[in-house]
Amino acid sequence: MSEELRVIPLRGIPELEERDDLGALVVEAAPGFEDDDVLVVAQKAVSKVEGRVIDLGDVEPSERARELAGDSDSRRLEVILREAREVIRSRPPLVIAETRHGFVCASAGVDASNAKGPDTLVLLPVDPDASATRLRERIRDLTGKHVGVIVSDSFGRAWRRGTTDVALGVAGVVAVLDLDGRRDAAGYELHATQIAVADELAGAAQLVMGKLDGIPAAIVRGARVRGDGRGSDLVMPRKRDLFR
Repeated sequence: MSEELRVIPLRGIPELEERDDLGALVVEAAPGFEDDDVLVVAQKAVSKVEGRVIDLGDVEPSERARELAGDSDSRRLEVILREAREVIRSRPPLVIAETRHGFVCASAGVDASNAKGPDTLVLLPVDPDASATRLRERIRDLTGKHVGVIVSDSFGRAWRRGTTDVALGVAGVVAVLDLDGRRDAAGYELHATQIAVADELAGAAQLVMGKLDGIPAAIVRGARVRGDGRGSDLVMPRKRDLFR
């Protein structure tokens, strides 16, 4: 692991449209890539170029959506229900849901912030790990450098206020560092310590990307976390989930 990190925001990436070459735009905005850099890119940037944007004018809400919406827009709740595998908790119009990926999050990851307009919503990528892999390969083709890629999004956390960015998709880096069996400085053997490395890198990148600054990507340099992790590695197996 690293002794020192540098986090570099990638400014100047334009508003993204479906089928834009995100890899080329990232390379153009970057001050150069080095081997083992980690590119953290906001989920919305990936979703937009992959066409994961929906116009509410095309949505007909179901009775269940109307029930969950309360006084809010039931079309938005219909989109959430379509993206959800299971509704975990609800308090109209708030919905905590499990997505088809296994993520448990507010609104099944459906979001209106930084969308294309007042009547559009951005959905999560269909396969965030595949999205990260494609972006990593595109950057390698353009630069010859072997970088890691993390597709990040802001999630809330049970028992904690506020959001922090986490890794949805991962390619080329360790996602979870398992320290089981290792000993600490006092000689104690660790038995259940796993470090969510990819989430930590996503959170570090968010500090320079911001929520309102229009910076959809950042480079984390110096982490030395090359590996073959996946975002799916970070999903809690249901049999170990003590909160449901």
